[in-house]
Amino acid sequence: MEDLTYKRTNANNVADSAEREAINAYAEGYKAYLDAGKTERETVSETVAMVEAEGYRPYELGAPIHPGDKLYYNNRGKSLFLLRAGTASLAENGVRILVAHVDSPRLDLKQVPLYESDNIAYLKTHYYGGIKKYQWLTIPLALHGVIVKKDGTVVDVCIGEDENDPVFYITDLLPHLSQEIMPKSVREAFPAENLNIIVGGVPVEGEEKDGVKKNVLRYLNEAYGISEEDFLSAEIEAVPAYKAKDVGFDRAFIASYGHDDRVCAYPEVTATLQTETDQTVLTILADKEEIGSEGNSGMQCIIIQDLLDCIAASYGVNPALLRAKSKCLSADVTAAFDPNYKSAFEYMNATLAGHGVAMTKFTGSGGKSGSNDASAEYIGYLRGVFARDNVVWQTGELGRVDLGGGGTVAKFLAHYNIDTVDVGVPVLSMHAPYELIAKVDVYQAHKAFAAFIK
Repeated sequence: MEDLTYKRTNANNVADSAEREAINAYAEGYKAYLDAGKTERETVSETVAMVEAEGYRPYELGAPIHPGDKLYYNNRGKSLFLLRAGTASLAENGVRILVAHVDSPRLDLKQVPLYESDNIAYLKTHYYGGIKKYQWLTIPLALHGVIVKKDGTVVDVCIGEDENDPVFYITDLLPHLSQEIMPKSVREAFPAENLNIIVGGVPVEGEEKDGVKKNVLRYLNEAYGISEEDFLSAEIEAVPAYKAKDVGFDRAFIASYGHDDRVCAYPEVTATLQTETDQTVLTILADKEEIGSEGNSGMQCIIIQDLLDCIAASYGVNPALLRAKSKCLSADVTAAFDPNYKSAFEYMNATLAGHGVAMTKFTGSGGKSGSNDASAEYIGYLRGVFARDNVVWQTGELGRVDLGGGGTVAKFLAHYNIDTVDVGVPVLSMHAPYELIAKVDVYQAHKAFAAFIK
């Protein structure tokens, strides 16, 4: 009877001393990856450096692809496609596709952001993705991004990360004066237009009007050679100025900004670089998932079809047949069961931190609206793949039915007639400025992706 009963496996309980050492070593590489890439642009740059060290070279659309090639296509510095051209028949096996996203919820500066009020200089923001606004108050913030001047010069910005850098800050009202705010809903109490970042407080000497703002502009001009007008063509993101850190006496967890979804991006990259396979593998780091995968760096862009067509043409395979034979893991996180908020979950179908990588058959909301809903045949196939390589995995869904929901890029890959399912790492405090994951889960994600592309 024991063999007939389904039960989750605590991945920590089945890890021997050698695997425990491997888990901890893998976590150190992941933490370094997180700290090096807090934005989609930085993550793409960091990944390019990793793959170039392994012999990958840039690819131009339309160029021929040969078995054995290791290529990357950098899409506007914001999304990245890695291609390992294999020797296995594409007409029979198609392409193994791994896709994760590297954008995370944050605060973006508005195009005209700088102003002064009552001798304090501020930057106005527009939040990106789903956030709880109050979580971004009273924490240290760093500014990352690019400024593109009229002559095309690109200026990189990163301030707030070095130990000697200043940080930036959004205020909150003290509890002594919050009697009018406390009864309000969170949405009403924290309006988005109040997410204004303090960036200065000393005026230019002798300046009566906007002296602090002018002093900030003087600093920006001296440091970056820009004027206020250059914000019109800038992409500056305010992100938490925290480093990735171990959590707990036993260091079982990692707290960091950006686990969603770099906790899936990193293992898909490491699996691609470290796994021997004769399959053709396409590994994707996508942008814009947090706002619906829009734009020419999101997964709704036709670039994915263009690349698959280039592969098909190079191998002399009908592109429709190539897509039909391909398989994809949409590597995106899911919500880990939180014992502090049990009522938000249905325990039997929740994913648990420390119990391995999670497979989510469907996402969406309500009656599976907006979901890919993978087929039973494809999930059965993956069960066999994971079993052969001793991958610890679990199934689950995103919270209690009708409570909320969420989406991933899975449905955009399925649109091309490609078998796709979500497989990713459970996250606690998802979309918070400082999220939490179990080390053993990201390691099992690496094992799952490696098994898949073999």
